[in-house]
Amino acid sequence: MITWSEFKTYTLDQKVTTLYERGTFIMAIRYYNYKINLYLLGKEYVEVFVNHKHASIEKILLLDSTHSRMKFYYDQIRLPVAIIQERQ
Repeated sequence: MITWSEFKTYTLDQKVTTLYERGTFIMAIRYYNYKINLYLLGKEYVEVFVNHKHASIEKILLLDSTHSRMKFYYDQIRLPVAIIQERQ
C-alpha cells in the first residue's frame, strides 16, 4: 500500500498514473476555478485540482478535513468519521 509520505514525493505524472491505476474515484465538486476530483488511495483521501479552462491538473493534495470546501463533499457523500477525526 502506498503511503502519503511516499506518494507526495512522486512527480505529477506519477501521481496521476498511481491514482488512475490504484485509486478509487469517489466524486467531483466545483470549487472556484477548479473541478476537484476526490479519490481514495489506500486509507487516504486525495484531491486532484483540475483547471477546466486550461484542461490541466494543477495540484494533487491530501484532503484537508478542516477546509471550508468540506461542506461540498458532506452535501453529497458521507465520509467515514474516523478518517475525518484523525485529521483534527
